[in-house]
Amino acid sequence: MKKVKVDCEESFKILIEPGRYSWCACGYSADQPYCDNAHRTAETELKSIKEVVTETRITTFCGCKLTSTPPFCDGSQAENS
Repeated sequence: MKKVKVDCEESFKILIEPGRYSWCACGYSADQPYCDNAHRTAETELKSIKEVVTETRITTFCGCKLTSTPPFCDGSQAENS
């Protein structure tokens, strides 16, 4: 059962520093758009998507969880509203 909780209909435009990030794919994290391991207790098989960033940049993480390019926003929220 791949159950997704759509908690946010918008994207997250964020300045990110080099490092490793875990994007929440299930929507249950209280720390959106990042994973807080809530998928472990939620009724979902979805797990986080890992992203390694090598340089400081502005990125747009998906909030609606409908993106075809996870963890990045592809405008799916606009198509499904």
